[in-house]
Amino acid sequence: MIHASAAGKVTLGGDLTVNRLGFGAMRLTGKGIWGPPADREAALATLKRAVELGVNFIDTADSYGPYVSEELIAEALAPYPPDLVIATKGGWERPGPGQWTHNASPAHLRQAVEGSLKRLRLERIDLYQLHTPDLAVSFDASIEALAQLREQGKIRHIGLSNVTREHIERARKIVPIVSVQNRYSFADREWDYVVDYCEQNQIVFIPWAPLTGGRDAHEALEKIARKRNATPRQIALAWLLKRSPVMLPIPGTSSPQHLEENIAAAAIALSQAEFEELSSVQPPPISLR
Repeated sequence: MIHASAAGKVTLGGDLTVNRLGFGAMRLTGKGIWGPPADREAALATLKRAVELGVNFIDTADSYGPYVSEELIAEALAPYPPDLVIATKGGWERPGPGQWTHNASPAHLRQAVEGSLKRLRLERIDLYQLHTPDLAVSFDASIEALAQLREQGKIRHIGLSNVTREHIERARKIVPIVSVQNRYSFADREWDYVVDYCEQNQIVFIPWAPLTGGRDAHEALEKIARKRNATPRQIALAWLLKRSPVMLPIPGTSSPQHLEENIAAAAIALSQAEFEELSSVQPPPISLR
């Protein structure tokens, strides 16, 4: 079985080195990212299998469920292996299934961090990410609140999600930023310039929705997948790993079988010609799932 370490390693903040293929825990929840999973045992088994396969970076958020994803991670994996990094996020609230509302006020972020610490059974969160800027709240005030929590020892490192280069530069004037998480895949490259900025500044880029594509993109994936005796999903992940050394894909699933398929992509090293062939395809994004 392929181990996640085959993807190589990346370092967050100079002191947290993880395998460069992680796991996104959003899909462990119920429909609409709301409530418990339809199959709780499968969700727990998926988390345990991820660690067995060498995944040592798991990304979640308090809004997934809400709270359900964090609780499942702790139930399945605590006490945690010493090399496992749990990253979580705050700044969204959930009034109902499929509904997301902004709240990145300093008071809410302080409360959110305390809640995540309790649910994850941690004394300090290795990577805490602002889930999204809140137009009703000063962005600087949100970052300053996280910086204070870092000073208090409740957060080890700070990351950003759903941000522009301007957001990153503003945040870096207040506190070190070690990661950025935006939507990105080989067929959905709106944030190409942010990937480049992150690489230039040694900031880890965590693509969410890493398995999006389109009809033309799917055909390109199929072509290379046939040559490689692989699946289109695996080729999509291999493209991300080739795209930048700071890339840390976090494909998510609630199926141990899909998990194993995703992790096997760690062993696929695309040639430069294959990479360029895929890079030339930029169709409108739709889900491969």
